[in-house]
Amino acid sequence: MGFVNSIFNLFRFNKKNWKAILLCIFAATVFWFFNALNKNYSANIGFPIVFDYDHEKFVPVKELPEKIRLNVSGNGWDLFRRSSGLKVPPLVIPLERPAEVKKIVGSGLPPLFTTQLEGLQINFVLTDTIYIDINPKAKRIIKLAIDSVDKFIQRNYGVASPISIVPDSVQVEGPEGLIQALPATLYLTLPDDRIKSNFDDVVEVDAGSEFITRTPPVVRVAFNVESMEEVTHTCPLKLIHVPEQLRVAAEASQVSVTVLTPASQAKLMRADSIYAVVDLKSVPRGHHKIAPRITGLPQYSRVIKVDTVSVSY
Repeated sequence: MGFVNSIFNLFRFNKKNWKAILLCIFAATVFWFFNALNKNYSANIGFPIVFDYDHEKFVPVKELPEKIRLNVSGNGWDLFRRSSGLKVPPLVIPLERPAEVKKIVGSGLPPLFTTQLEGLQINFVLTDTIYIDINPKAKRIIKLAIDSVDKFIQRNYGVASPISIVPDSVQVEGPEGLIQALPATLYLTLPDDRIKSNFDDVVEVDAGSEFITRTPPVVRVAFNVESMEEVTHTCPLKLIHVPEQLRVAAEASQVSVTVLTPASQAKLMRADSIYAVVDLKSVPRGHHKIAPRITGLPQYSRVIKVDTVSVSY
C-alpha cells in the first residue's frame, strides 16, 4: 500500500514534480532523436534540379521541370537535411545541345548525380522521364493594329479620327518556334468595350505566350469618338468598266443607301456628292444582283444598308 501511495504522490499535481517529469521526457526524446539520426536509412526524396545551358542563346518553350524524385540511402542526418530542403543545392543537368533534347530518361541520371550527392547513395530514380522543350532565341519586328475597333465602342458611337498607335510596331523575342508562328500583325485589345468618348490610354501588347518578351510591352493608343447619326440618301447609279459593244441594262438609275456618320459630319453631307458604283470589270455575262460600292461619303462614315442593283448584259 505504501508503494502505491508513493507512485500516486509522484504524479500528484505539483509544479516541481511535473517540471522534472517534462524535463526527463524531453531529454529522452532528444537522446532518441539524435541516436536515430546516426543510423543509415533509405528514403524517397524530391531533389530540386536545374538545367545548365547557354541562356543567352536558348530559351524554354514551356516551364522546365523543377524537381526529380530519387530513392537514396545514407546517414539519418543527411537524409533529414535533404528532405527538409535546408540549404540544399539543386542537382545540375548539363545540356550541350539543348534544342535537340526533348526528354531525359530517369534511369540514365544516377552516374550524373552521384558526384553531386555527397554522403548519399542513389538506389534508383523514381521519376521515369523528364520532358523539356528548349528553342534557340529569335527576334522579330511586328506591326501593331486594332482589329474591328467598332467592337470596343458603345452602340450609336463611332471612331471620328485616325487611330494613333505609338509606337506602331513591337520587337518580340523568345523561342524560335513561337516567334516564327506569330502573324505579320499583332492586334491590340482595348481595355473597354463600351467606349463613348475620346480614347487616349496605354494598351498592353499580347504576344500569346509568357515566354515571349515584348519591347515595348505597352503602347499608347488614341482616337476620337463621336455619336453617330443615321442618314438615308438616294444617290445616282454609275456603271464602270462596261464591256464595249455590249448593251447593259440596269433596273434602276438611283439607289437608296443608309449610313452612319459622325454627328459633326452629318450636316456637311451633300447628297449630290454620293454615288453608287457598280464595277463590271470581272462580272461575267448574264443577269446579276450586285450590291454597289458607295463613294463620296464623309470620312469615318460607314454603310449599314444599301439596295442591290439588278444588272444584265
